[in-house]
Amino acid sequence: MQKSVLGSTGLEVTRLGMGLAEIGELRLADSSELSQLLNAALDAGINFLDTAACYGISEEMIGRTIPHRRSEYILATKCGHVPGSYPGEAWSAQTITDSIDRSLILMKTDYLDLVQLHSCGLGILEKGEATDALKRAKEAGKTRFVGYSGDNDDALWAVNSGLFDTLQTSFNLVDQHARTKLFGIAKAREMGIIIKRPIANGVWGAEHNPSSYEQEYFQRARLMAQSGTIHGAPNDRIMLALGFVLAHIEVDTAIVGTRNLGHLRANSLMVDSGNYLSPDAVGELVRRFEELGEGWVQLY
Repeated sequence: MQKSVLGSTGLEVTRLGMGLAEIGELRLADSSELSQLLNAALDAGINFLDTAACYGISEEMIGRTIPHRRSEYILATKCGHVPGSYPGEAWSAQTITDSIDRSLILMKTDYLDLVQLHSCGLGILEKGEATDALKRAKEAGKTRFVGYSGDNDDALWAVNSGLFDTLQTSFNLVDQHARTKLFGIAKAREMGIIIKRPIANGVWGAEHNPSSYEQEYFQRARLMAQSGTIHGAPNDRIMLALGFVLAHIEVDTAIVGTRNLGHLRANSLMVDSGNYLSPDAVGELVRRFEELGEGWVQLY
């Protein structure tokens, strides 16, 4: 599978990564299904796994199912939120330290490749307690690199701060502001760029809103689609969305979450082929977004 170097980290990541938020919603009783899915991802060549302390059982499932294959994957997690019954305060140094230590135990590994602050706001970033705790974890060898996951002005501050090795941010065919506001400066600072929500939660071409949470994306997609057919675009709406994101060379990896083996394999085959979206189709989607989306912010 095609790979990219994740900024100045030197880590070679597959351009298709696996997001584990959906897996975290399942139960421990589903461990055989989850084992099949995670092993299938690795067998398909995917080497970037993205999870978080607050993604339910996802970290525990990694530790239960694939620790014997640790050399085959780059492991990224997130910290800052208060998961489960943990009694601490969100974004405190103690919470972040405890979260990282717990992640190491749950995933049965003695190091993490990347730990990211999980979408905290400007006030938390400027205070410095959270970033200092992350820096200490890196100095202690608990994580090789540190990153920020977030959007809009928070992400811009994180990029300009020089404190982070990577940026994870929202980018897709109906949420394109990262392309003009973040990619250039992040690359100038040699940050790795990780894309969340690359298929826009499946709203493009959907007859009905997939969920109430995605109402904003769904409305944007309907407005952009009113201009008619996109010439040169694939018939598969998921391949269209993913192809648009991966056609941007600034993107090092795009994380897609799924519990469907068929979807996982289809996504992998598309990325394996290297056939993304044609320049004309990319240009048309950019044109439509710029015409309609000046006031559309990145969604968290």
